[in-house]
Amino acid sequence: MKIGNFKLPNNLVLAPMAGVTDRPFRQLCRRLGAGMAVSEMVSSNSLLWGSAKTLRRANHEGETEPKSVQIAGADPQLMADAARFNVDNGAQIIDINMGCPAKKVCNVMAGSALLQDEALVRRILDAVVGAVSVPVTLKIRTGWDRDHRNGVRIAHIAEQAGIQALAVHGRTRACGYKGDAEYATIRAIKQSVSIPVLANGDITSPEKAQQVLEETQADGLMIGRAAQGRPWIFREVHHFLTTGRRLPQPAISEIRATLLEHLQNLYEFYGEFTGVRVARKHISWYSKGQPGGAVFRQAVNRVDSSEQQLAAVCAFFHAVADGTVSTCDWSDLTAAAAPCELAA
Repeated sequence: MKIGNFKLPNNLVLAPMAGVTDRPFRQLCRRLGAGMAVSEMVSSNSLLWGSAKTLRRANHEGETEPKSVQIAGADPQLMADAARFNVDNGAQIIDINMGCPAKKVCNVMAGSALLQDEALVRRILDAVVGAVSVPVTLKIRTGWDRDHRNGVRIAHIAEQAGIQALAVHGRTRACGYKGDAEYATIRAIKQSVSIPVLANGDITSPEKAQQVLEETQADGLMIGRAAQGRPWIFREVHHFLTTGRRLPQPAISEIRATLLEHLQNLYEFYGEFTGVRVARKHISWYSKGQPGGAVFRQAVNRVDSSEQQLAAVCAFFHAVADGTVSTCDWSDLTAAAAPCELAA
């Protein structure tokens, strides 16, 4: 699949997710099979551009190309300024957020709330496309509620404005993440435009990925929440789509090694204090579904140092692997044990 002049290695893209798709997670998903990874959204408010959080989100050092950065806002000029700022800081693709259903975003008429105002959508897209020389992509929902599924009209506006690819989440703004995603609207959008269309929403397995591609006839897939704690889903989906066969589930030793690598990268990226706290949600996702995971999560979330966090994760996954996890007492992880051997 191509976006502008960039030819992606496959048609699987990591969805932008606030607080999740930071550089360490993007790099991990790329290594495990994603053809592209989109950054968490950066505000178009220039007052925030010097903040530590925004500077981290604009940090693409060592990242695999193409580097795609999502911007969010409701003012065409501010969005154009934000696009230029991010391109100047290394972005090679600008993605526009018109898909986020979060109240704090929609309450300022950004994200998916913009779908209610098609004229404003057009002004924003025209402004951003005209402001930068790199490809501009757009993420939307099927509409702003079930009675107003205007995704096809938005797609026409996007194509006319020069948008290079369109990702569509199969729910409306009003749906949030409730209920099942629907794919008929995505199929109608794909049939109505000539630009690449990515289908998004509830793609949780290789089989579901194939089903969604067949139902929508989309050019590719965007996977978000299913990659949390399971970044190898891209490898699994790509293998299934190309061979028709499922890869075996990763061994506990591989899951442990992947998580430990991820944690180390988080500490390096954020520093120890913030890194340990950001890591907690990832540890929760990786341990979900593992025996004893709920009890372990309650304990590990009280750990405050990277050394203790690594030791706790190592101990947990070793216990899962050797079948002793049900007999483990996680009540005092702060006294845990020896530093983890990352190569173990």
